[in-house]
Amino acid sequence: MPHQIRRDEVQELLGRGAQLVEVLPANEYREDHLPGAINVPLRQLEAQARDVLNPARPVIVYCWDTT
Repeated sequence: MPHQIRRDEVQELLGRGAQLVEVLPANEYREDHLPGAINVPLRQLEAQARDVLNPARPVIVYCWDTT
């Protein structure tokens, strides 16, 4: 079940092998993204998640929106 986590929790989870996913549109991801992040645009997340993500590892989803 999704829930919000703090920055220190992100670092801890990444250290234990979590997958970091940015759901930005591809052009925004190419412009700037978090180091090591996988890009799966939000509109494609449901369709691509099973092909791109390892279900045995935790997933951290990140989206930055200026609107």
